[in-house]
Amino acid sequence: MCLGLPMRIETIDGWNGRCRHGDALHDVDLALLPEARPGDHVLVFLGAGRRLLDAAEAEQIAQALTAVEAVMRGDATSIDAAFADLAGREPTLPPHLAAEFAARSAARRASDPEETTP
Repeated sequence: MCLGLPMRIETIDGWNGRCRHGDALHDVDLALLPEARPGDHVLVFLGAGRRLLDAAEAEQIAQALTAVEAVMRGDATSIDAAFADLAGREPTLPPHLAAEFAARSAARRASDPEETTP
């Protein structure tokens, strides 16, 4: 699995950016982001910047990755805090999948007379 890491661009030299993730500096290919400037936040996959982030989104991603690391270590005490935007709510399907789900559910109900609707 490939995870995108939020990084802050420190310097740029041509298409190469020197980017900070925590205490570490990384060389990042910024060829896909010609508008990137030092101080910007960027989402990095496999050494390449894929899109610019605002500071709040970069922080939210960093907190989520920290929570995933904690869970992998067996510590799930801060999971709700790290995923505050998800805690306490049911996820929603994108419109195209919600329509497909509704159509399949209706077809199932029509073909199974014993199935009842809640």
